Amino acid sequence: MKNLGKKAKDKITGFKGIMTAKCIYLYGCTQYCLNPEVNKEGKRQEPEWFDEGRIEIIGKGIAPDEVKSDKNGCETREHPEG
Repeated sequence: MKNLGKKAKDKITGFKGIMTAKCIYLYGCTQYCLNPEVNKEGKRQEPEWFDEGRIEIIGKGIAPDEVKSDKNGCETREHPEG
């Protein structure tokens, strides 16, 4: 998936984060999960899901290969290309 790993922002709320997941619902809605940076106190913030039309790419982010490991916790490592 060409946009996973990119830094993005929700056009409505201004919420920013790295796009880490895509979900396509049965009825056709597509959403992306944005994972924000840690807060000023160094605490991890909760990710949020946004409809595709609300997402604006704002930066490079990180490539999937940069976080690849031999044992990733998933049954498959292949990520979709579409």
